[in-house]
Amino acid sequence: MDSRIPEPLKVVVEQLTKLPGLGPKSAIRIAMTLLKWPESQTRGFGLSIHDLRDKLHLCKRCGALTDQILCNICSNSERNEDVLCIVSEWDSLLTLEECGMFKGKYFILGGLLAPLDNVQIESLDLNLLRSRLTEGSVKEVVLALGSTMEAEATVTLIQSLITKSFSHINVTRLAQGIPFGAEVKYMDKETLRQSMQFRQKV
Repeated sequence: MDSRIPEPLKVVVEQLTKLPGLGPKSAIRIAMTLLKWPESQTRGFGLSIHDLRDKLHLCKRCGALTDQILCNICSNSERNEDVLCIVSEWDSLLTLEECGMFKGKYFILGGLLAPLDNVQIESLDLNLLRSRLTEGSVKEVVLALGSTMEAEATVTLIQSLITKSFSHINVTRLAQGIPFGAEVKYMDKETLRQSMQFRQKV
């Protein structure tokens, strides 16, 4: 990085470039914008980033990010307890919720099986999933994991787990519209609507 850039600014720019989609030029523009803000606004922004770690935690029931014990979906008594939609990450849940079609509950695995990226079975929150299914209210599990190689491996794992221990539960997955190699969080609303509407038994 340019040696003419003051060290405090350089540190911030280097941190910003670690964010997805931000190169050095974009990072410098963002850092300069922060410097132009009123001091109270800049300090407030820094504090809000700091508070992400202190005030957010995972929902004890589904694994979503929340500032409460239970997230607003798990605590919503109007949501259908019979159908559980499994997603890999929280942003996939947000994408599905934008469609407004799914009225059940969610479970977030915390990733997909990816041995090359050191994501093993132990990295997924399968114990919490077993606990959730043991309650007995779930009649259908919808696998909304995308269609990548990692997703397919994870689908096989979860299907095997449910078939072995919870044979009364129907396992379905998102169907029409999602091409091979795609991830749920990058799908448009219409594709997701069709996929949820025409899900199929695994």
